[in-house]
Amino acid sequence: MGQLAIIDSGGANIASLQFAIERLGVEATLTTDPSALRSATHVILPGVGAAADCMSRLEALDLVDTIRSLRQPLLGICVGMQLLFDGSEEGNVSCLGILPGRVHRFPNLAGMPVPHMGWNQVNVTRPTPLLTGLTADDYVYYVHSYAAPVTADTVATTDYSNTFSAAVQRGNVFGVQFHPERSAKAGALILANFLKV
Repeated sequence: MGQLAIIDSGGANIASLQFAIERLGVEATLTTDPSALRSATHVILPGVGAAADCMSRLEALDLVDTIRSLRQPLLGICVGMQLLFDGSEEGNVSCLGILPGRVHRFPNLAGMPVPHMGWNQVNVTRPTPLLTGLTADDYVYYVHSYAAPVTADTVATTDYSNTFSAAVQRGNVFGVQFHPERSAKAGALILANFLKV
C-alpha cells in the first residue's frame, strides 16, 4: 500500500474520512502541499458545502493545476466529485474541467425533498475497479442538492427525481457522489478498492 494524500479542502467530512481510512489500516496525510500531492500514490479530493467555496479554496491554495496534472489514482467525494466536471450551477462556477459536463440542482418535485439525504441504491452501469464487489442490495449514504449528469464517464447511477451519476471514472480519475466514509460496509469496500487501484 502506498502513500495516500487527502487534499485539505476544508470540508466537514475530512475527520470521518480519515477515520474510515484508518479503519482499513492505512495512514493518510492531510495536505495542501503540491509536492506532497504529486508524490502520493493515491489522492482523495473530499468536499462538503458549496462548489464555489471549494473551488475558491483550491484556487487560493494554488492547487488547481496540480490536481489537473495528477496521473496517480484520484478520487473525488461528494462536492469533490462535482468539482471534477467543467462547472456547476451552484454559484455558476467553473470547476476543474477534468470531466466534461455541468452539475445541476435537483428539481423541486413533490415528495422529493432537496437535499437528497439518506440511503439509496447504486446501479453499476459498467465495470470499474472502484465498485468491484458492490451488489444491487448495497446502499450508500447521500447528502447533496446538486448532481452530475449521466455521461460517457458514468460507471454507476442512482435515481432521485431523475437519474444522476453516482460514480464516474475516466482513466486515473474516479468520483463518487455519495459519502463512502458514512456508507458502512459498502463504503469501506469502495475505499479499499480505490487504494488497490
